[in-house]
Amino acid sequence: MTAQLDTLTSDSIATSIATSIATQAAPLPGYDAITVRKVGAHIGAQIGGVTIGADVPAAQIAEIKRAFAAHQVVFFRDQHHVDDADQRAFAALLGTVTKPHPTVAGDGDAVLPIDSDHGKANSWHTDVTFVDRIPSASLLRAVELPPYGGTTVWANTTRAYQLLHPALKALTEKLWAVHSNLYDYAAERDEKRIGGIDVKEIAYREEFQHLEYETEHPVVRIHPVTGERTLLLGHFIRHFVGLSGEDSHDLFRLLQRHVVRLDNTVRWSWRLGDLALWDNQATQHYAVDDYDDQHRRLHRITLAGDVPVSVDGVASSVRKGDASHYSPIASLAS
Repeated sequence: MTAQLDTLTSDSIATSIATSIATQAAPLPGYDAITVRKVGAHIGAQIGGVTIGADVPAAQIAEIKRAFAAHQVVFFRDQHHVDDADQRAFAALLGTVTKPHPTVAGDGDAVLPIDSDHGKANSWHTDVTFVDRIPSASLLRAVELPPYGGTTVWANTTRAYQLLHPALKALTEKLWAVHSNLYDYAAERDEKRIGGIDVKEIAYREEFQHLEYETEHPVVRIHPVTGERTLLLGHFIRHFVGLSGEDSHDLFRLLQRHVVRLDNTVRWSWRLGDLALWDNQATQHYAVDDYDDQHRRLHRITLAGDVPVSVDGVASSVRKGDASHYSPIASLAS
């Protein structure tokens, strides 16, 4: 009887593995140096056949960039050998590496630790939109993960624009928004922390806000690589230019609903050895606070981007702050 149970268990495991392999997305055609498998219908792909570091062949880099443009966020698994130096070297093959952040020191070179001890960014945003030169991409590596939860969700802001009613498209193409790093942290605070003091989190917020940045961006920008129109929103928006606070709030919620509808997102369950590379010019993301008080740490490196341009060809303008120390303005060639 025991032998029969062992046989049944082994057969069940084998069947489960075979089913998992059979149901995995087939590699997409058109790639010779890497494999690309879709993770979601409208955003996300997993790339295989790459060993991340300084020596990734040019043919693979070219195909990674092509897959990246097509899928907005791409994932690499089982890269257990990668350290900060490997991550930075790989990032440098894809573009110009920035400083860690305009206001947060990070490691002083390129790496910004995303550490749950400093708070949890559980809100929808595009990185660093409060400066004029918004990063083109970010590369995030899992360093320490909780035993459960800690997932990240990305949304496709290009498709979100495409799904808008023509009247809303016409409205958003004329709209501009003021983005600032001095957004309302209290509005995002978890109820269980009200009345309490988290010294590490307070210190991190003070560092984040010690320099003030404020920039006017078009709500619809032209993507510098694909030429597509994409929504530029997220939680750094203070208000829309010319609209009252109440009208700005209502319109922001309406537009954000289109961005974050579930069929327009992909959710990634992290494993050690994972790296995610996302297009910061065509996505928003949300780090889900679903892991209680467990520790979570990932390391982020960003790539320089250009200054957004509206559908009318008008570039974003700075109201406060100079971000030249943070990043150069990238050219399309970089």
